Amino acid sequence: MQQIHWFPGHMAKARRQMQEVIKRVDVVLELVDARLPLASSNPLIAELAGSKPRVQILTRIDLADEKQTSAWEKYFQESGYSCLPVDAKSGKGIQRLLPLLETILKDKRLRDAKRGIRPRPFRAMVAGIPNVGKSSFINRMARKASTKTGDRPGVTKTQQWIRLGEIELLDTPGVLWPKLDNQVAAHKLAVSGAIKSDILDAQELAAFFIVWAGNHYPSALLDRYQVTAPIGVQWTSAGEVWSEVEPVLEAIAEKRGLLGGRGVMDLERAASLVVRELQTGQLGRMSLEWPSELGV
Repeated sequence: MQQIHWFPGHMAKARRQMQEVIKRVDVVLELVDARLPLASSNPLIAELAGSKPRVQILTRIDLADEKQTSAWEKYFQESGYSCLPVDAKSGKGIQRLLPLLETILKDKRLRDAKRGIRPRPFRAMVAGIPNVGKSSFINRMARKASTKTGDRPGVTKTQQWIRLGEIELLDTPGVLWPKLDNQVAAHKLAVSGAIKSDILDAQELAAFFIVWAGNHYPSALLDRYQVTAPIGVQWTSAGEVWSEVEPVLEAIAEKRGLLGGRGVMDLERAASLVVRELQTGQLGRMSLEWPSELGV
């Protein structure tokens, strides 16, 4: 199985810049993908935040399994974390942010008042891994295109302040951690689109997802491609599960007319199709991590 490592130079620079400005913010808003909240949470952000209050913003809830998003919200709240699920496209959940910050920073406001410091806008650092929706979140907050957005990881390259009246947001570039030891989490990041598609072979990504779908969303491939995903197969590596996955990709290629040379089914194109349609929500709303399976 190919090992995934990801820590480009601009991310190391972004980390240093975040260390320099963290003392100027009141709270850190860590955006994580609602489909995989743990795999998309960067331990470096928690380290940088230190004693600063931190809010887990669950993004892309429009792509995630609603039942699992509710379970994750409960999980974080019971673990003592502030959590806010949002959909930047529709604006769902965004209106809850300011009241949440007022609650979290209430004691700080009281301390400032006792010292004669006049109230000022909350200063929040918006941080997270690449392609988790930071720019879309900020644009929705601002109700205008304040930052660049895109479906490619790493669109934001520099820090910038966005002043919105009662709150000031510091947008930061996406930062991954230097070493992805958990390769299952790394595959989830890759198949979700957080890691650029050329980091890992499309067929390996598709194999990983097909195994996950078979165990968690067995009707997803049937509804979309009229093929049945293998059920009960455990992921170890693409090579170990290939005998179960290859017929699925062949069937998808046949259904979609994806032919290579001499009429052979083009499994690479079929794999890329599956991954792309997962990332764009065409396979339905699904989550790649379930709270009920923690520790399993």
